Amino acid sequence: MKIYQHHPWPLTVEEATAIQESLRNQVIRSDQLKQPVQYVAGVDMGFESSGTISRAAVVVLSFPDLQVVETSLAYRPTSFPYIPGFLSFREIPAVLDALEKIQITPDIILCDGQGIAHPRRFGIASHLGVILGMPTIGVAKSLLIGKHDQLPDTKGSWQPLIHKSETIGAVLRTRQGVKPVYVSIGHQISLTTAIDYVLSCTPKYRLPETTRIADKLASAR
Repeated sequence: MKIYQHHPWPLTVEEATAIQESLRNQVIRSDQLKQPVQYVAGVDMGFESSGTISRAAVVVLSFPDLQVVETSLAYRPTSFPYIPGFLSFREIPAVLDALEKIQITPDIILCDGQGIAHPRRFGIASHLGVILGMPTIGVAKSLLIGKHDQLPDTKGSWQPLIHKSETIGAVLRTRQGVKPVYVSIGHQISLTTAIDYVLSCTPKYRLPETTRIADKLASAR
């Protein structure tokens, strides 16, 4: 997969904030999907040597049958600390290395993290989508910001996630009786379409198959 756009990767929070502020207006919140969607991908991270080495995993699945068709791993020194709200600066450099290794370009990438459900509306899914110029979805395991009404226990139920009177995502029940996930627009996709694809990628477990398999790959030794 060819990566056409880069920007310098910052070393300070001030530099990172400036990049988020400068790029967030590039996020497209409407559907720009190629049809039919044939491949979906997941990206995830692991860390080695006490966090000094980043291990990025990419898995590409056929859609809608969700069969693994390609995987890749990439390693690089970790150059940015773990700071909530700045996950992309710690993880995306290695993720781009892993994406460059794959031969099949996915139609959508599901990220283990936030999209616009972020203080500056520019989490890792949005950041990656803008860099790649392709549809991305944020599927986070935990809440970063926002509030929501009580969520029914049935699979497929969801409630809007609200922050400062703006809908920034959805709290989605992907499996009855388990904790929800937090879905948000990454880039080039609407929220309702993002929810549909997350559910389509989540036939059995709490997490989408994209995230679940990428997590195993990133964590394997």
